[in-house]
Amino acid sequence: MCTQILSDHGAEVTKIEPPSGDETRTLGPPFDEEGDAAYFTAVNRGKRGMAMNLAHPEGRETLLHLLKDADVLVENFIPGTMQRWGLDFEDELKPRFPGLIYCSISGFGADGPLGGLPGYDAVLQAMCGIMSVNGDPSSGPTRMGIPIVDHLTGYSALTGILLALHHRDRTGCGQRVEATLFDTALSLLVPHAANWMYSDQVPGLLGSAHPNIAPYDKFQCQDGLVFLGILNDRQFAKFCSVMQLDELIDDPRFASNSARLQHRDELRSRIELVLSAWPRESVCSTLMRSGVPVGPVHTVLEAFSQPHAVHRGMQVKLEGYQGIGVPVRLSQTPGRPIGPPPRFGQHAREVLDEAGFDEGHINRLQETGVCP
Repeated sequence: MCTQILSDHGAEVTKIEPPSGDETRTLGPPFDEEGDAAYFTAVNRGKRGMAMNLAHPEGRETLLHLLKDADVLVENFIPGTMQRWGLDFEDELKPRFPGLIYCSISGFGADGPLGGLPGYDAVLQAMCGIMSVNGDPSSGPTRMGIPIVDHLTGYSALTGILLALHHRDRTGCGQRVEATLFDTALSLLVPHAANWMYSDQVPGLLGSAHPNIAPYDKFQCQDGLVFLGILNDRQFAKFCSVMQLDELIDDPRFASNSARLQHRDELRSRIELVLSAWPRESVCSTLMRSGVPVGPVHTVLEAFSQPHAVHRGMQVKLEGYQGIGVPVRLSQTPGRPIGPPPRFGQHAREVLDEAGFDEGHINRLQETGVCP
């Protein structure tokens, strides 16, 4: 995810896989026409691809040769792997390439009680309390349906890389950037961690409700679910006026957000009774245009079929590839997907040739399995 975003915005990214290939290629079905899992295509577009056996001395020498012209190296091995290969940043890479930004992404970092252990998104959701606030009493703690820890760790790494590049522009010096799933998972606990720190009360399961705001939850309409996100008293008054619940405005139980939180069950019952008679589309259209935040609970298909999603270009279609659009817009240097994800080893000869390897050397690297 981190390097795909960089590619979307103009970076030349070379993805180096092990000789066995990136295991994400196998995480299907569904698969694309070339046999790669859709999951792999979601985070690898626009990159050039090659494979390299870094356990082989010649593989390491090949990587060092490629790093001569590199701005950034991103790796997500278990901590200690690069050191075992003689590719430690402080001892080996930094002296050779003082301007290199070295970004390490791992589960827990290299040291501490859990240092060096492998990490996976769902395991970190469990360990770091995310599951404990996701779900309701009937479901129990529940994994979020997206790899939110993986995703945000990619963005954290990206942020660190950009900060380090800015520092290098001013000083000429590279540095090591570290992002871990553990730190990222804990950072997601807003506002739950702050609530606990200031109240000593452990947050629990609220379903789709918010621990600090009411009404802020999903509600059943005549023909489907909507999510109502009322943040302040002004929005609550507008909601009550549109929904003909004016008697709630002057009710002291609902006069402020704090009061509404204390009486959220009674408030929910009153709102559900009214919304159950309204079609979902009418509720959303009427309330949103009155300044009350509300939205239909869509499926993935419905989400990407929205006219506004089409207007924003949030589904990309290239030859042989479909993907999610670029979520950030720059007025002077807008990003764009430049091509499909690489096939296994697709650009090895091209990358090695550009790096100055002669044809005989390239043939030997490929025939010996160093760069298959």
